Amino acid sequence: MSQEPWFGTAAEALPDDDHSVLIGRIWNPTDDGPSPVTVRDGEVIDLSHRFPTVRDICELPDPAASVAGADGPRVGGFAELLANTGAAHRDSARPWLLAPVDLHALKAAGVTFPVSMIERVIEERARGDATLAADIRRRMLAGIGADLHSLVPGSVEAERLKALLIAEGIWSQYLEVGIGPDAEIFTKGQVLSAVGTAVPVGVLAASTWNNPEPEVALIIQSSGRIVGATLGNDVNLRDVEGRSALLLGRAKDNNASCALGPLIRLFDERFSLSQVRALDVGLRVDGVDGFHLSATSQMARMSRDPEALVRQLIGPHHQYPDGAALMLGTMFAPTQDRDRTGEGFTHKVGDVVRISCPALGTLINQVRHAEQCEPWRFGVRDLMGNLARRGLL
Repeated sequence: MSQEPWFGTAAEALPDDDHSVLIGRIWNPTDDGPSPVTVRDGEVIDLSHRFPTVRDICELPDPAASVAGADGPRVGGFAELLANTGAAHRDSARPWLLAPVDLHALKAAGVTFPVSMIERVIEERARGDATLAADIRRRMLAGIGADLHSLVPGSVEAERLKALLIAEGIWSQYLEVGIGPDAEIFTKGQVLSAVGTAVPVGVLAASTWNNPEPEVALIIQSSGRIVGATLGNDVNLRDVEGRSALLLGRAKDNNASCALGPLIRLFDERFSLSQVRALDVGLRVDGVDGFHLSATSQMARMSRDPEALVRQLIGPHHQYPDGAALMLGTMFAPTQDRDRTGEGFTHKVGDVVRISCPALGTLINQVRHAEQCEPWRFGVRDLMGNLARRGLL
């Protein structure tokens, strides 16, 4: 009896709705470069002759309708490409999957769930010490409670809570972005640096306290209109960020630390932002040491509405001419002990991380040290040169 590969199956990776309009990217050895694709009935169809980049698709007036009516050469079965993507010895003569975005800015919102907010405060106070964090967590939850999902950031009620916490001496910069008027929105990685499904994600070898962050990522036009969604893993180094919030870039932006995929599901009459607001995003971590962890993020428990986050990202104050992928944050609070009581969860090399929901499929990655992941070498200049050589620009 054959064993399922660590990166899962095509049935697991794809949404459970056979009528979903899906786009993504592949590396096509024939063109020695990336191509936008759509997946229909399990078949991968190359769209590059009509749309040189995924960004071009997302900027259309009606991306879903345009893709649904587009045709192109068949590249292969999605299962074939997935298997080649995750193979221990990839066949470089055959195509494989990439992250589904290209020229989009890679952005992320933090502290958008109350439980996440509390964990960030704990990180700050523990300064990277997982044992101290356990004690702080007990005292914090006794002081402010964990059920804050109905609190509207920036509201009069939020200001009252802020005053109370300041009086108690437990105010924090994380509480400021959690319940204050301004959201935390940061750059997760550089354009084209995201990895897709069935490949490793990276944590720095020096980090001793880190975790996955299972999230939904919105795909946003330059106009600010939301046109689709995918899954994301905002890999985080808790010990680094816990030492200082000014180390956020070090904690968040490392080789292979931003995973998106497997595909973008475009908004249409079957799938819209209303469905995204109600999604439950599952997380499963399976370690080579036999460790198992499961958790769920309920999007309905976000303290900030996705549209409100997009307005803080794009508007008269800031433009993104090629659009953006915005990860919406997580309520995953990694407090389950792994090795020793009171030290909580941290990754080990070899962990397999599954982030899933029926409407978007499953994003699966294996944890390695960032220094050992495949280096990011294909940048914007390489993309433009490749498209020009193919006559697509």
